[in-house]
Amino acid sequence: MSDTELAEGNTPPAITLPRDGGETVSLSDHSGQPVVLFFYPRDDTSGCTREAVAFTSLAAEFKSLGAVIFGISKDSVKKHDRFVAKHELGIPLLSDEDGDVCERYGVWKEKSMYGKTHMGIERSTFLIGADGKIARIWRKVKVPGHAEEVLEAVRSL
Repeated sequence: MSDTELAEGNTPPAITLPRDGGETVSLSDHSGQPVVLFFYPRDDTSGCTREAVAFTSLAAEFKSLGAVIFGISKDSVKKHDRFVAKHELGIPLLSDEDGDVCERYGVWKEKSMYGKTHMGIERSTFLIGADGKIARIWRKVKVPGHAEEVLEAVRSL
């Protein structure tokens, strides 16, 4: 983990990851358009499901603004495939099984639950503008209303 945390205005770390359905996605494939990266802890958990469903429900609006959305977790492509099918998700899910991208984006954090600490993904969203710079960062995201807030930020780019 680097000593400097990503900030708005920074160039985001490069990404090339496998996605549900078996293709590979690179951030560089989407230069010149806004990109939403939402990092979430685990497929098919209640909060993560609500977040993915919320982004799916707004996917057409993001697309109309020229933006693409990617969900990222450490789940395998196979788990992503099941998650997408079960909840009819309409957004690509990227698999960061080795955690490299989570580390580089600073979302792999020590978390505490029921008095025990463990490492996990801190729910975070990065909006990368068409200029290739980070336009907005949301950390410790609360799911209700978040996808709508991100959509408003894309509209204001």
